[in-house]
This record gives sequence, C-alpha cells and structure tokens, in this order.
Amino acid sequence: MFIVGILIIIGLIFFRQSYRVRPEDVRIEEKLRVRSYVTFGGGALAAFLIIASLIRIVPPGSVGVQILFGKVLTGSTLSEGLNVVNPFVNLEIMSIRTQAYTMSIAPEEGQQYGDDAITSLTKDGLEVKMDLTVWYHLMKSEAANVFQKIGSDYVAKIVRPAARTAIRNTAVRFLAIEIYSEKREEVQNEITRSLKIDFEERGIVLEKVLLRNITLPAKVKNAIEAKLEADQDAQKMEFVLLKEEKEAERKKIEASGIAEAQRIIAQSLIGERGRAYLSWKYLENLRSLYQSPNNTIVISPFDKSFIPLLQVK
Repeated sequence: MFIVGILIIIGLIFFRQSYRVRPEDVRIEEKLRVRSYVTFGGGALAAFLIIASLIRIVPPGSVGVQILFGKVLTGSTLSEGLNVVNPFVNLEIMSIRTQAYTMSIAPEEGQQYGDDAITSLTKDGLEVKMDLTVWYHLMKSEAANVFQKIGSDYVAKIVRPAARTAIRNTAVRFLAIEIYSEKREEVQNEITRSLKIDFEERGIVLEKVLLRNITLPAKVKNAIEAKLEADQDAQKMEFVLLKEEKEAERKKIEASGIAEAQRIIAQSLIGERGRAYLSWKYLENLRSLYQSPNNTIVISPFDKSFIPLLQVK
C-alpha cells in the first residue's frame, strides 16, 4: 500500500505538470476545477494508503515478528494491539496462548488422525502404549528467535518429537507394572522435568504434562487382574478369620457365664432352700401349661406339699 500511495503522489505531480492552465484557454475555470478535484482525491487516497501501510494490528494473545527484506528483526517484536511500523516490514503473527498437543489412541482425539499413542519399551522389556497431552506456550521474548531458527511450524519440529522422545527415555527406567500403578505420578514428573529442559532451550514454556491413559500387554493386564483378585480373596479370608475369632471369644464368654450360673444354681439346690426353689420352678411350669390356650387337661403328679399352692378348677 505504501508503494501504491507513493506512485499516486508521483502520478499527481506529473498530472499537474501536464495539465497546466494557460490564460488563453477558453474553459479555464473548468480545467482548474478538474485539476483541483483530481489533486484532492488522489492526495487523499495516497495519504490513506501510506498511513494504512504504517499501522499494523496484532490479535489478542499473539505477537508480531517483523521481517524486513528477508531479515528477522529479533529485537523488535510487536505486542498485541495497534502498532506503527516500517511500511516495508512483513509481519508474522505467532500465538503466545496456552496450547495443547495430544497424542492419543483414539482416532479423532489427537492432532494426528488415527492411533497416535506412544509405544515405549519398559525396564522389563514389555511394550506399553501411553496417551499424552502437553500444555505449552511460546515465550513472548523468544518469538522472533523461534521463527528465525525453527519457523512457524515449531510444534511439528519441536513439541511432538521432543514429547515422544522424553516419554520413551523415561519409560525404559521403570517396570510396566510400576508405570501402570504406584509410580505413575513419578513417571509423569520425570517426563515433565526432561521435556521442560528441551522446551526452554528452544523458547517454549512447558506448563504441564498429562499422562492420560496407559495400555499394558494382555498378559501383563491379566496378571495384574489375577493379583488384584487374589488380594481381594486374601482380605476376605482375613475378615472371615477375624469374625471367627470374635465368635469364638463370644462363645467362650457365654460358656463361662453359663457355667457360673449353673454353679450358683447348684449351690442353691442344696438343703431346704433347694427343695423350695425346685417346688417354685415346678409350679411356674405348671402355671404356664395351665394358662396355655392349647391345653384343656393338665395331669401332673403331686404330693401333699403342693396341695395348698395349686388350685385346679
């Protein structure tokens, strides 16, 4: 636009030189009016184009890398918003927002279509598949250097290969069962530490690594399930044994109570007090039978000592 504006100004100069008004011209006023209109209109258009070529707008969450005649101006990155720049500068917009790169076994979940999970060898020589998401963003101060040394496709050149390499280098130091269970968080932290160093060297900030899914070989998975089932059976057996111990203790206490009660009763049956207790117990049982709705006749042996106490209608 800047060059077009300059050409318009040059054209206006030539127009005014070639469209001179002489005193002997018949339509002098008309020529003056035409020259004024063309000069004003051309000047306004040229001014608009020149001013527009000096103004560049950088979108939110982005920076503008200036390129002047093929050279990246590394020391003058533009911030978001309205900027006044050299009209001959080309602007490359690069995002500094948080971005996510996902490698997943699900066909349509990651950046690459199809199965893009990372297959790695573990310490015990087994193959595991892992789904991973990397959160990262471009350093604002390093955007020009990244564009100059790597290019705008730094995700394909740096983020993806570095993430896959970090995972494989980390997985080989752990057993498959450790990655799947108790050391999963440790594996994730190791991947983060390794990947953070690689990213920072190239002007990229690593925010977080999400180890989303781990797929083990079928034989390892079956062995884990069998172990978990055995552990559950062992816990169940421990519960049963504990229950039996409590039950045995309860029966022991109950038997001790019964024995003590029998001892007290046996002592009370000695002598005249024992005979009186048996007589009372005998009469209580007879009363229960007598009052029962299922009995119409009660026949019971008795001697004369019971006659005053038992009234039979």
